[in-house]
Parts: sequence; structure tokens; C-alpha cells
Amino acid sequence: MPAQESAPIAAVSNTAALEFKRTNTNDLMAAKFAPLKAIVPDYVYGGFTILAGRQKLGKTWLAIDWSVAVATGGVAMGAIDCPEGDVLYVDLENGPRRIQSRIRALFPEGQSLPDLSRLEWVTEAPQIDRGFIDRLELWRTSVRQPRLVVIDVLQRIKPPGNKNQNAYESDYSTWAPLQKWATSHGVAVLGLHHLKKGGADDPLEALSGSNGLSACADTTIVLNQDQNGKTLYVRGRDIEEKETAVIFVTGRWSLVGNAADVRRSGERAVILGALTDNAGPMTPGELSAATGKLSANIRQLLFKMAKSGDVYKVGGGRYWVSPIDPQ
Repeated sequence: MPAQESAPIAAVSNTAALEFKRTNTNDLMAAKFAPLKAIVPDYVYGGFTILAGRQKLGKTWLAIDWSVAVATGGVAMGAIDCPEGDVLYVDLENGPRRIQSRIRALFPEGQSLPDLSRLEWVTEAPQIDRGFIDRLELWRTSVRQPRLVVIDVLQRIKPPGNKNQNAYESDYSTWAPLQKWATSHGVAVLGLHHLKKGGADDPLEALSGSNGLSACADTTIVLNQDQNGKTLYVRGRDIEEKETAVIFVTGRWSLVGNAADVRRSGERAVILGALTDNAGPMTPGELSAATGKLSANIRQLLFKMAKSGDVYKVGGGRYWVSPIDPQ
């Protein structure tokens, strides 16, 4: 008796289970979405945010500044009003003694301590794959207005890499559950991280490790310092890219202004200082030699300064601080 032919594979009866969930563009454009939940407006919103910077630059002080501002409904960096809410600071690098000393530094003797009951601290925590998010969820459901979680630093809760994945895949899959938890509940999770020693042209490329972390994050903030001072660079999926000049004095961070404007102001001050020290008009070449800046950059800046009335061309290709040549 001949063998029977194999029966054909049964057709899937419920094709709807295999279909994409599609949305018509007209329906999409008519939808109403809630605005982004601002935690520290212009910088931190509901979702997963990275705050990266070199060691000893003041990342923890900045995170504490933001945490205190949110927990008290106060002002961050001396300039940004923050809606009040509950904050959990997971500090895995400093013990209670150092935490206390830093809070006291923010409110020195003679200055009354505000009510900080909405800012809570944790100094021990499991790795992210061993119950960390479960503990975040218990905190979230135990407080009245969960707004901000700080993890200082992310490396302390990161599990070993998966040998079956490359570094990018391993980092992305590690942090994706944390990003999902943060965005689904509208809570800001701010993770502190380090920069590579060599740096990079693109601030996001300067983060230590693979690009999987910055790719997973909703927003990345880079605290950096160069010859022009300290800056805070922000780039996110839903917020405007910006770079702000900041200063750090005795534990307190303060905003100065747009970094490009501050740099221009500093460069102009150098030109004016060189002219004043010389006590007479100078050519672009002389200013270049005096300041150590490229001649082409000096010429461009002098053109702008002359246009705005900061310097004057007084003859012989020379510039001075008034329209009258003192010689």
C-alpha cells in the first residue's frame, strides 16, 4: 500500500493576530497627546535620562541640586522652577555621612533647612536584572507623586555583558526595561555615567562604553569643561538640543546663559583686554600674536565687534576701543 502523502500545513485561521496594528495618518494627526512631563524643565522629563561627565566634575552635586529642587518645589541651578514631587536618590557611591555633609553644604549655617521629607535615599540596591525595577515599582506605588529617580552611578547596577551579544546589543537590552518603566509611568529616571578619557567630537560619542546606552535613553545630558568653562549639553528625542554655560561654586550649580553667547562674550573680552593692555590700536595680526588666536578668527571677530560698536577701525588696518586714535 503506497504511503500517504503528508497533509498540508493548516492555514492560520485567525489572520488578525498576525496583522500590524495600523493607524491612519488623519486619525494620528487628530489625536490629542498629553504634554511631556517636565521634571526639571528644559533638561529632565519623564523617561530615561543620562547625565554623563568626567569624574570629580560635579555630577553628583548637580543631581542633588535637581533632587532638592523637585522634592521641595524649589529652583534648580538658581534659575529653573520645578514642580514638587517625590524623589528617590539611589546613591551607590556615598554613604549616609557624606550625603549629610553635602546637604549641609547646600544649606550652610544660618540658613534654615527646608522640608526634605519627599527626598529619600537608598545606599544599597541589586543589579537591574535582579529585582531593581521591582523595587522601583514598590517605591512608585508607595508615594503620592513619584517624579524623579536618580541612580548614582549606572555602572553599579549593570550586570555582566551577554557573551552572545555585541557590546551595543548587550547595553541596549540591559537598559531597555528601565527606559520602558520610566516612560510608561511618566517618572524621570536620571542615571549618572562617566565620559571616555579621550572625549569625542560628538558629545554623545564621548559616553563611556558602547552607544547602546545613549541609543536607549530618551535624553542625554553631558556635563563638560574646556578652556571656556563648564557647559551642560542636552540632546533628546522630544526636547530641543541646547548647550548652556554653567558655573559651580561651593557645591552649588548656577546657569550662566547660552554657551555660544558666553563664549563670544569671553572672546570679545580677550580682544578688548589686549587692546587696553597695548594702550593703542592694533592690527589683526598683532592681536593674533597677543592673544594666541588664529588670525582668521580674529579678523572675523573684529568685523562683528566693529559692526556692533565694541571696537572701531581707526586707519592703517588697526582697531581701537574708541573712534579716535589716541596716538
